Amino acid sequence: MARPDAPLRLLAQDADDLRVISAALQDAVLKVGDLQWEPAARRFTLALNRFRWEVSGRLRIRSALQFGDVLAAESRRIRRDAPDAVLELLAVTWQGGEQPEDPSGTVTLAFAGGADIRLQVEALDAVLADVSAPWPARGKPRHDLAAG
Repeated sequence: MARPDAPLRLLAQDADDLRVISAALQDAVLKVGDLQWEPAARRFTLALNRFRWEVSGRLRIRSALQFGDVLAAESRRIRRDAPDAVLELLAVTWQGGEQPEDPSGTVTLAFAGGADIRLQVEALDAVLADVSAPWPARGKPRHDLAAG
């Protein structure tokens, strides 16, 4: 059994796996400059600071999320000319191909404020890895359930 303070190392190859990664990344923050699309390598990488929901206390940790087999990447409402702009990740979702045996599909990274990134992938291949020691967070992310 893994230690509760052990760094996360997660692999996603189906929708259920990706839901686990999405939960671990809820409220992660990153700068636009921390997004990297490498078309020749068919790879999309994000470096982000995630809140460690899996442990008690208020901690953040630097993590990397990488998608392989990426055929195309497009963004909406993200200013690529503002590399220091901060994005808050809300969810990572999967929409599979039209046929059950078709491994291709779309990964959507949804950010606060209506921004998103859509990755067209040949097959779902995602890796999340913590890459630093944790540090104290200023506070715990809040989610107001009441409609405003």
